[in-house]
Amino acid sequence: MTTNRSATTTTTRDIAKMDIDSEFKNINIKAAEDGTSTQMDTEDSSKVKPNDKDKEELTESMDKLHVEESSSGLASSSSINFKKKPVIILVVGMAGSGKTTFLHRLVCHTQASNIRGYVMNLDPAIMTLPYGANIDIRDTVRYKEVMKQFNLGPNGGILTSLNLFATKFDEVVSLIEKRADQLDYVLVDTPGQIEIFTWSASGAIITEAFASTFPTIVTYVVDTPRSASPTTFMSNMLYACSILYKTRLPLVLAFNKIDVAQHEFALEWMQDFEAFQAASNSDNSYSASLTQSLSLALEEFYNNLRSVGVSAVSGAGMDDFFKAIDASTEEYMETYKAELDKRRAEKLRLEEEQRKESMDKLRRDMEKSRGDTVVLSTGLKDKEAKVRTMMDEEEEEEEDLINEDDDDYDRSSEDDDVIGEDEDEQVGEFSFK
Repeated sequence: MTTNRSATTTTTRDIAKMDIDSEFKNINIKAAEDGTSTQMDTEDSSKVKPNDKDKEELTESMDKLHVEESSSGLASSSSINFKKKPVIILVVGMAGSGKTTFLHRLVCHTQASNIRGYVMNLDPAIMTLPYGANIDIRDTVRYKEVMKQFNLGPNGGILTSLNLFATKFDEVVSLIEKRADQLDYVLVDTPGQIEIFTWSASGAIITEAFASTFPTIVTYVVDTPRSASPTTFMSNMLYACSILYKTRLPLVLAFNKIDVAQHEFALEWMQDFEAFQAASNSDNSYSASLTQSLSLALEEFYNNLRSVGVSAVSGAGMDDFFKAIDASTEEYMETYKAELDKRRAEKLRLEEEQRKESMDKLRRDMEKSRGDTVVLSTGLKDKEAKVRTMMDEEEEEEEDLINEDDDDYDRSSEDDDVIGEDEDEQVGEFSFK
């Protein structure tokens, strides 16, 4: 009896253990399918020890699901891909500030430092480039032919050439996207006339196309020797401020030609209001007083601005410049990109609303027509109707004037006949006497 009882107890325990093992296996498989983890009680877990095969199957299923990686990877995938893209550096500045020479120095620095760069020229009027350009507007648009064909002057020819180039700029962006993994920076030279790029429609199209696809930084080149005058310095600062608020992109001030004149005075004027006031007190003109007032208004602008001194001839300050570019790129990713995405979403929303409104109008017109042909209103029909109505009104007025003239003529004829009869009677009486 004792042996039978012990055998029975052992068999019962084995059966219970097998049942528990099967339940544990089912629970693990279900947890792997649902992507959730099931916790067992401490007593059951101490008793149950799944075999190695079950553990391997569970590990493989979890690896396929990538539960832990998917939660964080999906959220940051777009930003990681965006960070891998090259940084666009738009070089702008007044005529004679040394933009092209500065860009040549940037190209030389990237080649010497093993930085992968891509160069683009957007100045159609330049005769010779001191550097080799990967994309040159002169290969697409002939500046002098545009002047002859459209009968334009120099500035008009540059603006029209830039407008023509902007119509195919999506191809330029796609070309850079194909080589994005092979590039670190894209250096862009702009026309010598700064207003042609910064305040034209084509300049805005090019800037927005870059900024919506790549991290984009605007570099404003300042002629340091010329800015020694407080009035000229303030003019450059006002233009830099206008570019910042026009493009809504990070801005880096590059004080060029520091091999001729150091730029410490400019940094002092930007940081110390009283120093700028003292420098401008020698001039008592109206422009000097206006400059002093503007310097106080631009204090907040100076605080959020990155400034470096560079020399396009000697190459001084290139390392500091690229450090400022890297810091501006981080600022772009943190602040400007979110604002840009918000503006793009708002633009898409407005376009979608206009599309829905047009479709609703078309649907209402089709319901009114009951299946007949619907003529879309382009506005020309209404204009023709208005013109026809105005012409009819003018014709009616002319007819009224003609009728009034005829009536006046008839009345005048009757009066003449009456006067003629009176004269005949008088003549008859005179003859009779």
